[in-house]
Amino acid sequence: MTVLTFVQHFFSDSAHWHGYDGIPRRVLEHVQYSAAALAIAAAIGLPVGMVTGHTGRGGNALALVATAARALPSFGLLVLMFVWLGLSTLPAMIPLVVLAIPPILVTSYEAVRTVDPSPVDAARGMGMGPAKILFQVELPVALPLILSGLRSAAIQIVSTATIAAYVSLGGVGRYIVDGLYQRDYQKVVGGAALVAVLALLVLALFWLTARLAVSPGVRRRDAKA
Repeated sequence: MTVLTFVQHFFSDSAHWHGYDGIPRRVLEHVQYSAAALAIAAAIGLPVGMVTGHTGRGGNALALVATAARALPSFGLLVLMFVWLGLSTLPAMIPLVVLAIPPILVTSYEAVRTVDPSPVDAARGMGMGPAKILFQVELPVALPLILSGLRSAAIQIVSTATIAAYVSLGGVGRYIVDGLYQRDYQKVVGGAALVAVLALLVLALFWLTARLAVSPGVRRRDAKA
């Protein structure tokens, strides 16, 4: 059987659309894990990266932290957290947050640091304080790159959230893990297809967000660059 046949059979089976193990429930669990991890990572990474980029201090330390976080194996960290904290959503959240922080941290730092200094100097000359300069001058210009960091983090989270199934939690990863255990390759391929669809939806969501949130002038400037 081909991959497309597996996918067709998986999605056409009505048993996969109902009950505790149904696609709607598993997708909702996956989205909840992913959204929570992205929100936590953004709450940590965005303020640190933006303030560091605004002040121009701490860039080396930030790069070191981001590199160290990237080097941590997500699956190994998941197993360690599961042994340490027991069965709950927290052991799955920690690896996902650690995975998502580096791209958010680095891109928000670079986005603010590389803003053209001319408008910043003009705003400072007009008497604007550091907070106003950051949020009213630097942030609108840096927003496209910041969104790209969030998008990258979101894609990584959605793809990696499947590991939550290895510690008996839900999500789309249940189809992959259970399918491998049961040698039900239709279920494995169906689960992988759902992850791919979710990743594409994340890309579409961030594209739409960028179209709505980024000013036309900044978009035209980036297009010319």
